[in-house]
Amino acid sequence: MNFGEKLFELRKEKKLSQEEVADRLNVSRQTVSKWETNQSVPDFDKIMPLCELFEIGVEELLTGKKPEEPENSEKEESIKLPTREEIRRKSAEIVSSSVLIYIVAVAVFIVAIDVLCLNPVIMTAIFLGVIGITTARIIRHYMSIPKFEKTSKEIKEVEIMKQINGIIGAACVILYFLISFTTMAWHITWIIFVINGLICQVVRLFFMLKEDKTNEQ
Repeated sequence: MNFGEKLFELRKEKKLSQEEVADRLNVSRQTVSKWETNQSVPDFDKIMPLCELFEIGVEELLTGKKPEEPENSEKEESIKLPTREEIRRKSAEIVSSSVLIYIVAVAVFIVAIDVLCLNPVIMTAIFLGVIGITTARIIRHYMSIPKFEKTSKEIKEVEIMKQINGIIGAACVILYFLISFTTMAWHITWIIFVINGLICQVVRLFFMLKEDKTNEQ
């Protein structure tokens, strides 16, 4: 398609006459007619006004080809953000599996030192490594969750969880000092704080499962 044919087609799409195009570009009707019959071409200062009139780019006006869309445009359109329900289920899976790892790690740590009498330094290093990796897994998951506006029910649940975790935390601190001063086993009683984190995750999981059960009903 040559320039004249393209110009004629664009004018017909806009349902404009040659006179109307000429008036908007401050040229004569005969000039527009010559453009459309390829007897002449527009001056440089008329190219941009023509593009603005027909709402197209310069390349499309001069060559008749529409600019190609980026290859990843379709991929970007196909990206679907997870729903709130899907995120809650994924969070429940992450937290429940992490709680299981915590429990197993604590059990193995206690058995390895008190029953099998393995090197406490090595076992402590392994134990802390497992706890650190599992905790990083939880943090990474919650940092990757898209922001949703919390409902009044979710806000209330968060406040309740904070209060419960605060009570559990205070109880664990008191228990830690009581056991430590009574047994003088300071090298092992610090595990109470790990158990505190475990209980807090169990509380979080409880609220997640409760919410899922409510949604199913």
